[in-house]
Amino acid sequence: MLYKYDHGTLKFAKLCFKKSISIIIGASTLILIIGYMIGSSTRKEVIIKEFIEAEQVILVQELDTFSQDKFIAMITDLNVKYPHIVMAQSILETGHWKSNIFLENHNLFGMKQARRRITTAEGTSRNHAYYNHWRESVYDYAFYQCRYLSKIDSEEDYFEYLGASYAEAPNYVNVLKATIEKENLKALFN
Repeated sequence: MLYKYDHGTLKFAKLCFKKSISIIIGASTLILIIGYMIGSSTRKEVIIKEFIEAEQVILVQELDTFSQDKFIAMITDLNVKYPHIVMAQSILETGHWKSNIFLENHNLFGMKQARRRITTAEGTSRNHAYYNHWRESVYDYAFYQCRYLSKIDSEEDYFEYLGASYAEAPNYVNVLKATIEKENLKALFN
């Protein structure tokens, strides 16, 4: 039984069951319709916002295509240790920035996806980490360097670590040193 308070008589009065049900159904329907319209409108706004953001990302990526000069500026700005060695790694790992791992995965260093440190990688593709943009790969290398190489204070120790822990090729360090010499990479960072 439903009751309504009557302010005139200061008493509760019984409501007609059919009338009460009609009011409740009508109010519920109205609330559902308004909720749907608001939700639908909000969803459209979210879809439009996501589309605009995706377009902006594509536009930024097209405007910020990779170049050696941009790469040099970024690793310099990030204060990456031994940038000439890092650049040699990038040249070696990507075949002068022409490998599919670089072109498709935006991976400048042949990095695998990190499992025990912070990473900017989005996942794994072609058995290597992949990134949304080449700059994310540089950030990831900087995180790698901070995590594992921060206490190294000489080039030789850096090379030793890379030879023991980074590369699979037994002559990796010798090839890095030859690349640094051949490309005159130290001169780029003075």
